[in-house]
Amino acid sequence: MQITGFIVQFLNGLAEASSLFLVAAGLSLIFGVSRIVNFAHGSLYMLGLYVAYSLVQQWGQGAMGFWAALLCAALAVAVLGAVVEILLLRRIYSAPEMFQLLATFALVLVFNDMALWLWGPDDLLGPLAPGLDGAVQVFDRYLPVYDLLLIGLGPLILLVLWLLLTRSRLGMLVRAATQDRQMLGALGVNQAWLFTAVFAFGAFLAGLGGALQIPRQPASLGLDLSIIGDAFVVVVVGGMGSIPGAYLAALIIAELKALCIALGVVEIGGLTVAFPRLTLAVEFIFMALVLVFRPWGLCGKPLSLSRHMGAPDQPLRPAGMRAGVLAALAALAVAALPMLVDYLPYAAVLAQDVLVAVVFAVSLHVMMGLGGMPSFGHAAYFGLGAYAAAMLFTMSGIGMLGAIVAGPLVAGAAAMMFGWLGARLTGVYLAMLTLAFAQIIWSIVFQWDDVTGGSNGIFGVWPDDWLSGNAFYYFTLVIAIVVVLGVRRLAFSPFGMALRATRDSALRADAIGLNVRHIQWMAFIVAGLLAGLAGALYAFAKGGTSPEVMTVGKSVDALVMVLLGGIQALAGPVVGAVGFTVLQDLFVGITEYWRALFGVVILLIVLVFPRGIAGYAGVWQRRRRA
Repeated sequence: MQITGFIVQFLNGLAEASSLFLVAAGLSLIFGVSRIVNFAHGSLYMLGLYVAYSLVQQWGQGAMGFWAALLCAALAVAVLGAVVEILLLRRIYSAPEMFQLLATFALVLVFNDMALWLWGPDDLLGPLAPGLDGAVQVFDRYLPVYDLLLIGLGPLILLVLWLLLTRSRLGMLVRAATQDRQMLGALGVNQAWLFTAVFAFGAFLAGLGGALQIPRQPASLGLDLSIIGDAFVVVVVGGMGSIPGAYLAALIIAELKALCIALGVVEIGGLTVAFPRLTLAVEFIFMALVLVFRPWGLCGKPLSLSRHMGAPDQPLRPAGMRAGVLAALAALAVAALPMLVDYLPYAAVLAQDVLVAVVFAVSLHVMMGLGGMPSFGHAAYFGLGAYAAAMLFTMSGIGMLGAIVAGPLVAGAAAMMFGWLGARLTGVYLAMLTLAFAQIIWSIVFQWDDVTGGSNGIFGVWPDDWLSGNAFYYFTLVIAIVVVLGVRRLAFSPFGMALRATRDSALRADAIGLNVRHIQWMAFIVAGLLAGLAGALYAFAKGGTSPEVMTVGKSVDALVMVLLGGIQALAGPVVGAVGFTVLQDLFVGITEYWRALFGVVILLIVLVFPRGIAGYAGVWQRRRRA
């Protein structure tokens, strides 16, 4: 490509950096003060775009109506953010970190269906900015005038935020809250209203970032999850709570993407390299490198992100006779479902999905519950297991059993390689690294058409004749029971006790001679193997697989299952997987807005049962004995 092409792409990168910075700056401020990883921040961005579109339609497309609509849309989103903070987040600041994440994810579901109800499913393209609808010539190329506005707007907002944080009393309080919230409260500062103000301001920036996209992209329901991944990357790379770091990271990531587009398809030593395809993964590759060598980000400082689970964990106890009898009766009931096909024709199909979900949730619980290691990318191992089983079954002819064995081994090998890096990190840093790994794997699978089938996936994967019909159902049931009992036994083994020791206090575990990193690494491998097994079962249950099985949404599904059931209870992932799958299927059949209904249920559980369903049941039983 000519030098002019690089210049134009460089300028496009500057405009994209400003857009990313607006969203990431608000997310960084919110995290710096409240320590909440706000999954709903992308929804605020999406709503800013939708509200701006509606206001422009009402007020006209003239200069006054257009710019007033953008500002008022951002203000409306700020008000919504304040309401969310007061009514919901203020009640869960003392809850476990992962439950805070679960609550904000529930808001994603509610806001998405709210947008569907108000604006419908179709993409809505807004008008061009009045007076900025032309283009300027850059040599033999053209650059939209509106992009020039965005290029200047990013540094301007960075300057305003820097002055606000360093030259005002509010900025002083924000910086103090970021460094030591307890001391700030001891000095008599009303932390509750400070948190509300910061959350509203962060929401304003997200809404403004979305509103400014009216001339550049349509409002659509998928914007929330697509932008939140980019925002997370910018915040983590720049440094949690660092506004200059957020702008620097947004600039680097946007320019890396622009460079990939500018390079195009290049022949290197007889090998054709399509650099534009790297745009799906380059930001996550860069984030992974930063996290490995500088976990606190380019401009950040090491933060205390220790595991916070509210009240101290109760020691795990073996299941009593009553629990064993109930579990046996539940297994018999599940085994009887195929025999009731005349009365409950869909029950066995749903139960099959539940069994796969149980194995998947248990695999994540090994990391999160026993090891205290959060993951935003656990679907990568699920997807690798599914794809490995499907590809080997269709291409090599090794048979179903061989494919089901190979799937977990491939996922376990990936967990072994990734866990060697991931075991160095903790808290949000580890969660972000798992997200980066999952997105890299997803981008490869999505684009490798010749091997993985690309976006179409791989199909024609069915059980062998001897496991056709109900036989495969019972095969899956047996595997699920073995996995659940095996992980329960693992929890009480010397390895399980050592793993829980590293979870509760890595420093003390190291002091008594435990190899903390090695133990956590082994937990990564076990979790990857089990997730790969769930993926292989899924491929044969559904007849194939596609890239959707390793998206962020699938990883969040596993998180929701574990947290709904109770991260501190061994029965938690089983209860959570059953509840999540059944409720989701039930709500889909009830209403078009099932996501909002499901989100409300999740919020109620977070507020009423902060330890999860099984966790609360355990507390209730202990109180009865007392």
